[in-house]
Amino acid sequence: MECFEVEVTCPDKDSARAIATACLKARLVACANLLPKVESLFCWQGQIDSESEILLRLKTPARNFDATCEVIRAHHPYAIPAIVALPVLAMGPGVAGWIASETQDAKICD
Repeated sequence: MECFEVEVTCPDKDSARAIATACLKARLVACANLLPKVESLFCWQGQIDSESEILLRLKTPARNFDATCEVIRAHHPYAIPAIVALPVLAMGPGVAGWIASETQDAKICD
C-alpha cells in the first residue's frame, strides 16, 4: 500500500487540532502529529514574511490524498494552505497494516 505523510502549517494549535480531528473522524488518516513552534519564512504578495506556526503531519494512504486536501481546505483559516504530500518509502513492521485498518470507511472514530 502506498502511503503519504501530508504536511500543512497552521497558524495555531486550535486550527491544527480541528483539521486533525476532522481528518481522523472522516477516517482519512490514521494519525496526526502537531509539531509546535515552527518558524516559517515565505514569499507572500511580493515580500518575504515570517510566522510562528504549528506543523501538522498526517499519515494517510495515497488514495486518500485528495479527500484529505478537501478537509484541510474546509477547516484551514489560510486562503492557500501549504499542503505537501511526501511519499513514505519504508515503514516499520505493521505500520502499513495499521494505517490501512484505521482508514477503512466501515469504522467509526469518535
